[in-house]
Amino acid sequence: METVNQSPKKVRNMRGLTTTAVLVVLLLIVGASSVAQVEYGHVGLYKTFGKLHSSVLAPGLHLKIPFVQNVIQVNTQVTKSETDATASSKDLQPVSTHVAVNFSVNKESAFELMNNVGSNYDAVIINPAIQEIVKEVTARYQAEDLIAKRDLVAGEISEHLTNRLAKYDLIVNEVNIVNFKFSDAFNQSIEAKQVAQQQALKASNDLKRIEIEAQQTIAQAEAEAAALKLKKQEVTPELVQLKQIEVQEKALEKWDGRLPSVTGGATPFIDLQSITGSTSTSTPPAP
Repeated sequence: METVNQSPKKVRNMRGLTTTAVLVVLLLIVGASSVAQVEYGHVGLYKTFGKLHSSVLAPGLHLKIPFVQNVIQVNTQVTKSETDATASSKDLQPVSTHVAVNFSVNKESAFELMNNVGSNYDAVIINPAIQEIVKEVTARYQAEDLIAKRDLVAGEISEHLTNRLAKYDLIVNEVNIVNFKFSDAFNQSIEAKQVAQQQALKASNDLKRIEIEAQQTIAQAEAEAAALKLKKQEVTPELVQLKQIEVQEKALEKWDGRLPSVTGGATPFIDLQSITGSTSTSTPPAP
């Protein structure tokens, strides 16, 4: 009989525990739904039944109405958008330009951007603006100038794009022209022009080298002529006589005192006085 009386009590206890567990779970769900976290590098906006609130939430935890409100996050970090734009240069050359734009969202104006444009502002605003401005700027330059003045072209695109996106509180941080792509015919003409310029430069350098070598040869010849002239001016009769005496002295040093023997022919006359330096007159031969 006691067992029968205890069964309803146990059932009531089980129901109480179940109700408590359900309430705890509901409280946890409600509590979790009452808190929203805004990540670093973002700002948050309350959205209540599809309506945005103008108050901007900083990174961190924020309370919200469970099941009624949610917090959308807007990235305010620098973001890159890459676009290919096809246009024509001033000389009507087709040009395909690959542009990379680094931009960011103004934190204070995140509400206006999201409320008026939406989260797909990259495709709605930025890419079309890049396409239009690149075509406008490209049309002002010759095809070759687009290559030679890449930095100037990028700066002009950046200036126009900055003014255009400022209307939507988007900040342009940097514009980079990644690549220009021209037609095959234009690329071949540029290559041929570069080859011609290199050949002309080589010919000019060769001409300068020849001119320098000719000048060096002339200078060397003039120096040699001047030296020869100076040597001629230094040659005097006294110098010639001195050289003759030096030659005779060297011959005397080598002479052994004997006259050379010859077979036939006349005996060569040798001036012994000049060799010996004697001042006496030679004795005439006996008859």
